[in-house]
Amino acid sequence: MKQPFPVHNTPHYERLVRKLLNTHPELDPIQERVREILSADPYNRSRAHPIKKLKGVPQGEGQYRLRLGRWRFRYDIYGREVWLFYCGLRREETYR
Repeated sequence: MKQPFPVHNTPHYERLVRKLLNTHPELDPIQERVREILSADPYNRSRAHPIKKLKGVPQGEGQYRLRLGRWRFRYDIYGREVWLFYCGLRREETYR
């Protein structure tokens, strides 16, 4: 069995989540699901999750994106550690 990847938060990520939890309490279980996915397979070698490596983004700025419904999470992988950088809600009604 493979060792799980430890998942860490940046201070910026923690601030974003704290603000979003006030208006979107459904984020809490989604965040747990994100941790499960990233600790098991952050490179998405199984192709079971909507994870994309972003082009033109240097390491340290969230090279990977995980999409769960309307939620977007950006993260980087350093060795055997995963660092979450961004959590956001895609709002399509903004552009209509």
